[in-house]
Amino acid sequence: MKSFVEWMHKNGYKVSDPRLYEEACTHSSYANEHRNSVDNNERLEFMGDAVLQVWSADQLMHMEPKLHEGQMTTLRAQTVCEATLAKLNGQLGWNEYLRLGVGERKTGGRYRASIMADQFEACIGAIYLDLGYGVCDEILTRVMKPVFTQHKSEDVTDYKTHLQEVIQADSRKTIQYRVLEEVGPSNAPTFTMGVYLDDILLGIGTSGTKKKAEQLAAKNAFDKMAK
Repeated sequence: MKSFVEWMHKNGYKVSDPRLYEEACTHSSYANEHRNSVDNNERLEFMGDAVLQVWSADQLMHMEPKLHEGQMTTLRAQTVCEATLAKLNGQLGWNEYLRLGVGERKTGGRYRASIMADQFEACIGAIYLDLGYGVCDEILTRVMKPVFTQHKSEDVTDYKTHLQEVIQADSRKTIQYRVLEEVGPSNAPTFTMGVYLDDILLGIGTSGTKKKAEQLAAKNAFDKMAK
């Protein structure tokens, strides 16, 4: 199986610490099957998420015509959402380097949006720690910058941010998302999330990931408001 390090070399980047890239492509299901020998990519995912937030904010600050804070918040959330990151991962082919547990591999984990999005963040985190922000900026400018000007499909519409903005327009209250139900096997669960204002249930959404279920709950709340 080819490695992410080979992708880096093929694209002209000299890797200093190959172990970081191996870790970035290691899903928790694989790490659980190889205890004490390998770390999963969750820590690098945390790092990559921070890099993406800074990079996208910098891009938005320099856009012309200038955007106000609410527009920047919405556009950043749309750009770094799960659907977009998974799509970019597929374009780059990074998911081909994923190391998955047997069960996750057999159930299509290599092409599951949540896993692909997490791996994309982890890979960006590995690149940042190994080669610095400049290389991250070079790669993201090439593959992610065009996303800012593309039409946003419903998959990347950030209903959560829109709902929060509507609620805060009338009050200083915040909304909360709670797990109402979790069913199915551990490697392919289904979550039902509820969005609440205080203790009032505004909407419900169900999906294979909590993030997507939260977005669907927010959309459900919007749909109810429109009626």
